[in-house]
Amino acid sequence: MEAVKSPVMLYTEQTPNPESLKFVTNKMLYRGTADFKEESLASVWSELATALYAFPYVKGVYICNNFVTVTKEFTYAWDDIMLQLKEFIKSYVSDDRSIIKDGFDEAMAEIESKASEHMYTGEDGELVKKIKDLIDTYVKPAVEMDGGNIEFKSYENGIVTVVLQGSCSGCPSSTVTLKSGIEGMLKRMVPEVKEVVSEMG
Repeated sequence: MEAVKSPVMLYTEQTPNPESLKFVTNKMLYRGTADFKEESLASVWSELATALYAFPYVKGVYICNNFVTVTKEFTYAWDDIMLQLKEFIKSYVSDDRSIIKDGFDEAMAEIESKASEHMYTGEDGELVKKIKDLIDTYVKPAVEMDGGNIEFKSYENGIVTVVLQGSCSGCPSSTVTLKSGIEGMLKRMVPEVKEVVSEMG
C-alpha cells in the first residue's frame, strides 16, 4: 500500500527587500543554499529555477531549505503576480519534480575555492577562521529568516568583504544591517576588524 503523501502547504513571507518575496513550503526543497541570479546558471543546475525564469517578471531565484525567494522586476506589482507564482511553486513541489541537480554544491564549492585561492596564513588565518565562524553562527541564521544568505568573501588589512545573496542582494535595509549589526559585532569580537563591506551576490 502506498504511503499517503502529505499535501504541500505554501505561504508567503515578506522580506526586508520590497522586490523579493519568500515562498515557504512544508517540504525540504534543498539542504543548503542555491542562488540563481542568472538564468544561465539556473538552466544548468535547477529545473525549478529555470521554470520560474520563464515568467517575464522573475529576476532572481534563491532556494534554501524549505523556501524559495523570488526577486521580481520592479515594474511588476506583487498583487498582480503573487498568486500565479504561489500556485506554480505549489504544484511544482506537489509533483515531486526535480529542484536542484546533484553535484551543485560541489560545483559551487569548487568555483568558490578557486576564487579564494590566496589562502590565509599565520595570524590572518586564525582571524579569518574566527570571522567565518561568527558569520556562520550569528549572522547566517538571521539572514536566512529574511530569505537571504551571506557568505564571507575576503579579509585584508582589517576590511572584511561579504557577499549578500537572495533577498539581501539589492535590499535597501541590508546596508543598515551590514553596518550596524554585522560590522558592530565583528569589531567587538575581533578587534582587528575595522570595516565590513559587501558585494552583491
